[in-house]
Amino acid sequence: MRADALEIARTLRAAGHQALFCGGAVRARLLGRSPKDYDLATSATPEEGAALFPEAVLVGAQFGVLVLPRPSGDVEVASFRADGLYVDGRRPETIVYSDPPTDAQRRDFTINGLFEDPETGEIVDYVDGRRDMGRRLVRAIGDARARFREDKLRILRAVRFALQLDFAIDPDTRDAVQELAPLIREVSAERIRDELLLILKYGRGRGLRLLRDTGLLPHVLPEV
Repeated sequence: MRADALEIARTLRAAGHQALFCGGAVRARLLGRSPKDYDLATSATPEEGAALFPEAVLVGAQFGVLVLPRPSGDVEVASFRADGLYVDGRRPETIVYSDPPTDAQRRDFTINGLFEDPETGEIVDYVDGRRDMGRRLVRAIGDARARFREDKLRILRAVRFALQLDFAIDPDTRDAVQELAPLIREVSAERIRDELLLILKYGRGRGLRLLRDTGLLPHVLPEV
């Protein structure tokens, strides 16, 4: 899987573009775990990426995202970007192509804002994500309340990542979850269901307690 992702990164770099591993693969490596998949962030636009990879599937061209099928699994390639206004509470209305520091700042949590150089393995960190990995903390990038109002599913994802990684939630981020918990009702039932299934998968008892303690339980599982 890593070899397939590295081949894609080399092709992008040979064409004069930046290419970095990002997201869960970087996080997994720092935790000593095997990545479930590999994502790449690049300076190439979707059009430039599609020209290099004719097999690319445009799954989110409006957000700069391509999927490249490979024998080991699909590799997602996303252009570095800055997000415009989040009108519907889930997705930005517009994007602007950017650079790695700007792209890192628009992500949800510091542990998800890390990049890795595919060739050297160097960790590229613009958001103190590596420090939070060492402290075992889920912390929102920048203003937690602003991040949660942009994409309200992030409120529930904070709990899910805490359970998945066995991390604590940073106090300010936790306060923001409690304060904005009612906003989760604006997210589709299908999205909430998917996160709840993961929360229960990673820890049923602890998951329900954390949902209760963060004020989310009455909004996602009122029956409980």
